[in-house]
Amino acid sequence: MTVWAEATTLGDLLLRTAQRRPDHEALVFPHARHTYGDVAARAVHAARGLAALGVQRGDRVGLLMPNCPDFVFAFFGAQLLGAVVVPINTRFRVRELRYLIENADLVALVTCDIVDEHIVYAERLAESLPGLTEAPDPERLELAGAPLLRTIVLLGESEPAGLVGRARFDELAATVSEDDVMARRAGVRVRDIALMPFTSGTTADPKGCLLTHESLFRVWVSAADRLRVTPEDRVFDPLPLFHMSCLGPLIFSCHLGATLISMTHFEPAAALDMIEAERASWLYTVFPPITMGLITHPTFGERDLSRVRATLNVAPNETLAIMQEAFAPAVLVNGHFGMTEASGAITCNEWDAPPEIRLGTTGKPLPGVELRVVDPETGAVVAPGVPGELQLRGPGLFSGYHKDPERTAATLPPDGWLRSGDRGVMDAAGNVSYTGRIKDMLKVGGENVAPSEIESHLSTHPAVKLVQVVGVADARLDEVPAAFIELVEGRDLTADEAIDYCVGQIASFKVPRHVRFVTDWPMSATKIQKFRLREALEEELGG
Repeated sequence: MTVWAEATTLGDLLLRTAQRRPDHEALVFPHARHTYGDVAARAVHAARGLAALGVQRGDRVGLLMPNCPDFVFAFFGAQLLGAVVVPINTRFRVRELRYLIENADLVALVTCDIVDEHIVYAERLAESLPGLTEAPDPERLELAGAPLLRTIVLLGESEPAGLVGRARFDELAATVSEDDVMARRAGVRVRDIALMPFTSGTTADPKGCLLTHESLFRVWVSAADRLRVTPEDRVFDPLPLFHMSCLGPLIFSCHLGATLISMTHFEPAAALDMIEAERASWLYTVFPPITMGLITHPTFGERDLSRVRATLNVAPNETLAIMQEAFAPAVLVNGHFGMTEASGAITCNEWDAPPEIRLGTTGKPLPGVELRVVDPETGAVVAPGVPGELQLRGPGLFSGYHKDPERTAATLPPDGWLRSGDRGVMDAAGNVSYTGRIKDMLKVGGENVAPSEIESHLSTHPAVKLVQVVGVADARLDEVPAAFIELVEGRDLTADEAIDYCVGQIASFKVPRHVRFVTDWPMSATKIQKFRLREALEEELGG
């Protein structure tokens, strides 16, 4: 049973485990491995460097890196100072990066020169921040598009203009003592904001969710308890560290003193090599493109996966049954119902739940979480088995959206029940089944995408009069964006040109896969009926 009195700040969480298990392996990457003692020492070093660059408690520090040890060191280093970490989606392009850096009030950003999926982060930042490469002092940036941003640190071998390189960062770290870092660490409170991930909503731009040390700790420690993760487990999680699906396991692994195994870029053969060679016992693979990529690899049947004792996935029941058969006798748990505004996880199944519950529902709420289902029109609580909007309250709830009190009030009104915008059913025993979204959202390969975000960008094209984006079914990614466009009279635009207009400006998973042109919109009394657009396209595409 979890003892909530143990709740602590994320910086102290690392130091506590490093003191208890200094020589136990904490992190394993394809070409690097680190003990808890080493991770703690490197996190303190990162804190010293950030402090020398002027980072204070409450400052926003962005992390734009693929999965790598430096991400973890910088993450915990910022936590030791009481700074707020803003993990940045590495697939963000120019428009999204520019918006996030300014909206998040970043004072510092840490990146690296690892080239992941052909992305060179220094080049993308230079494209997003005009004047960066000409800045006279990388330690005191003064950029018109990001007035609060004082510095960008690049941890790697290269030293692009306008950025602080690793050698200089190490020099700066030497000017701040470890005692100074520990003094700052002692002033961080468990209810201070620790993390501000950006999540897409029903409006055009993503919004920053304010999450405290306590909310993150309590949610992910209770999730690990429900999942029966132990200090001796070796947890394989190839999902991105900028996402709660890997940050959460990082937190619970650090709490337990378990080992987290990850990789910079998921590739099925390399992932199977790691799982086998590193004796992974827990597979936190979550999304069908990852898990099915493993199962369908030609060498899957030849692998020694005998040490794998459990895996967590989110998928339709039929797909989960295939996964369970592939990994048997390991236990497959149908993954969390969760959202960023609730620190990532809300419900979770028990290992020993009957198969129809463990594979057919997302389980019961985590300890301390209250969940109810209401009629989305009237707000009245509905009976067990009746679908409605899922609403919740509990220790994991966010503290609001950054600089957006109106959205905060709409999502988390005074009654304390968070409006998820998601539709689901709860049975009489409290098990939850997620059935879809009430709000206008897509989920593309596990990534939340607001259609209005894509619509906002396409509407800036001079040939576009009106655009509506819907999600259509996709065998690999669950659903993908499709854009319906009405053209300005007398203007021309092809589907390929519309797609090209998005490429490089918004993340690749947001780029429409289908474009259709419309002259007569399906309407209700006052609104375009998006469901009719979706149905017509899916019929055209063959269901």
